[in-house]
Amino acid sequence: MASTHDQSSADDLPPAERSVVMPIDRVLAPMRVFAAHKLAGAGLLLLATAIAIAWANSAWAEAYEHLLHLPTSISLGSLTLEKSLHHVINDGLMGIFFFLVGLEIKREILVGELSTPGQAALPAVAALGGMLVPALLYFAINPEPPLRDGWGIPMATDIAFALGVLAIVGDRVPSGLKVLLTALAIVDDIGAVLVIAIFYTDQIATNLLLLGLLGFGVSVLMNILGVRSWQAYLVVGLLVWLAFLQSGVHATIAALLMAFTIPARTRIDGELLMGRLERAVKRLRRVGPPTTSGLNTHAQEDALHDLVVIHDSATAPLQRLEHAIVGLVTFVILPVFALANAGVSFSGIGLGALGEGIALGVAVGLVVGKPVGIVAFSWVAVRLGICRLPQGVAWRHVLGIGLLGGIGFTMALFIGGLAFGSPAELAAAKLGILSASVVAAVAGLVVLRGAGQRAQT
Repeated sequence: MASTHDQSSADDLPPAERSVVMPIDRVLAPMRVFAAHKLAGAGLLLLATAIAIAWANSAWAEAYEHLLHLPTSISLGSLTLEKSLHHVINDGLMGIFFFLVGLEIKREILVGELSTPGQAALPAVAALGGMLVPALLYFAINPEPPLRDGWGIPMATDIAFALGVLAIVGDRVPSGLKVLLTALAIVDDIGAVLVIAIFYTDQIATNLLLLGLLGFGVSVLMNILGVRSWQAYLVVGLLVWLAFLQSGVHATIAALLMAFTIPARTRIDGELLMGRLERAVKRLRRVGPPTTSGLNTHAQEDALHDLVVIHDSATAPLQRLEHAIVGLVTFVILPVFALANAGVSFSGIGLGALGEGIALGVAVGLVVGKPVGIVAFSWVAVRLGICRLPQGVAWRHVLGIGLLGGIGFTMALFIGGLAFGSPAELAAAKLGILSASVVAAVAGLVVLRGAGQRAQT
């Protein structure tokens, strides 16, 4: 259906605006339609989670564990890095995820929903409540070591799932609600990263950490000097990541720090952009634009290259990188992470486990602590005049996104892996995360569907 639609759309275009449709275009058309859907990312995460749980509780559960602990190694001269496949995913691939988080945070601070104190106040206060209350509730249920180490788990919000559920509601809720939830989740990510860096870091090798910070300083200097090549930042970033990894500080912190060094300015303004575009188009007309889908002449290639240079000068490296890796993170890295981390075996774990210890603390923190913290802190801040609700947003909507904030999942699973080394304790944490995320998603959806239209009238 999708490929037929694409072909008919192409046929409707005037000859000057048609492009050649290759066989691969028809093959990839359904995938492109799926990728463009606003629920695609959350859907893949859900599918990967279901596969992981089914696999971990099947007759092939041993193969699942064996695959995760498969040893891998990378050698560079005398330096050899040996990690299990599970660590490669959590320390390596998730570094790209945290790099994307860092890019998004920087963008939001510069030009987005966190760019002014007025815009940032409500999501910052709401996120603070949504982190403190769940952590306190968890600690109240599990005050003794080593169970108390999981207090950071219910502090996290999974932005992909939360926005996915909000997308189901669609136009039933004010547009400002998505903005508020996105900004809240971004601030929540900042808090989660700080928690990981400060409280879930083992013994630190100071010399290696200083080496990593030196590399970070080099990247900052590159930004100041105007270096815009992503390859240069990649080389420095890999060295910083490796130094952090070996220092004891979690390597994903290096990825987030490096994101803040990526240039966020263009080289030309709008007026200069239009002038250069006009000259480039005139040059292309002078040499003659391509008339077929064959090879271009050298003159045509030079003229077209001008357009590439103009594009690079008119866009910030930060935005280009964010656009380049968001698909990789959404459709590959996060599903792979879910597949590797959501596989909790229910063997020997009854539903009664939800009523005690780690699982109970995580579930109560996410399902109760998140909405209570978000709503209570927001209400106090609004009453004190520190901030105000976005236009069209009522307190029922705030309760709804507070419940959606209880969808911990990705970041919660990540922190759970850092908090607990024991398989039994980690399994209990996963049970609490998964069950609470389901309850939070359903409850948030019900509240928002019921509150949507009434709150706007």
